[in-house]
Amino acid sequence: MDKKTIVVLFGGRSSEHEISCKSAVTILQAIDPAEYDSKIVGITRDGHWILVNAMEDIVNGSWEKGTVTAVLSPDCTRKELICREAEAYWHIPVDVVFPVLHGRNGEDGTVQGLLELAGLPYVGCGLMASALGMDKLYAKQIVGLLGIAQAAYVPVQKEALAQMDLVVAKIESRLSYPVFVKPANAGSSRGISKAHNREELEAALLEAANHDERLLAEETIVGRELECAVLGGKEAKASGIGEIITATEFYDYDSKYTDTNSRTVIDPELPAGIADKIREAAVAVFHALNGYGLARVDFFLEEKRNRIVFNEINTLPGFTNISMYPMLWKAQGMDIHKLVARQIELAYERRKQGRI
Repeated sequence: MDKKTIVVLFGGRSSEHEISCKSAVTILQAIDPAEYDSKIVGITRDGHWILVNAMEDIVNGSWEKGTVTAVLSPDCTRKELICREAEAYWHIPVDVVFPVLHGRNGEDGTVQGLLELAGLPYVGCGLMASALGMDKLYAKQIVGLLGIAQAAYVPVQKEALAQMDLVVAKIESRLSYPVFVKPANAGSSRGISKAHNREELEAALLEAANHDERLLAEETIVGRELECAVLGGKEAKASGIGEIITATEFYDYDSKYTDTNSRTVIDPELPAGIADKIREAAVAVFHALNGYGLARVDFFLEEKRNRIVFNEINTLPGFTNISMYPMLWKAQGMDIHKLVARQIELAYERRKQGRI
């Protein structure tokens, strides 16, 4: 049987570039070489697309010095990579794409739109689900229609910060300190701050504005941080529950990837019935956003009332060796090899359903 060609697309211009590189290594190690010929394409922080020779080049960081440009053709009659080195051009036929791009320009529908134009099967949520899931404000509005509890919030436009006193007064009239301030579009907790007073709130708003034009100030929910992985299409299923134990005030970027005192717990002890309620809510959110393939849905559990509170959805969660999504499925008996194989199968299934 002839092997199919899969393009693993990683890197990107978002603040999660480094995490994307680590996720790509995990996925490349898990792809069955007997079934797929992996072509690796990295996108530098300034947006240059490079054909990468080997996974080891990602590990040692030398891939960005590559001399071969490789871009996906948007022509759906071609389905190919267009490669160039100096004045020489050549084409590589492509069967399927695994976009391992976290954050903006990768998880927000941007690259999904390119893949739709190209007519290529690809792993993960489609354009609309990716865009809605990435945008915290839109996601909150949709989840609000499901009747699932979520933190109270105040939307803020970046240009409104020119009148900072008015913005702060509006937030203080609706929320009590401490409050979280977030960019509407960002991943891995980039640009998120916890403000305990007016001075910190102003600084937090300015920091979030460095990451997006649309911001939100959000009520602080005191409780346990719980996450659930979703896998599949119309018949999507939920994993068990994972809990974040953070050594800091909240699970920020450093807590996730550099702080050894922060940790994750798979299948933590929970009050009776809570795990099933979280799993049900996770699938409901996934379907409400028209999710497909994979997502991780995050919640809080208010311990005093045992109330489940929706936090956010990640439509292309991390695939590093410490990422919650693959860890949750491993606990269900699906190791990384089976998980990656299933994601690629789902890409083809969506194609058969006429959704690409």
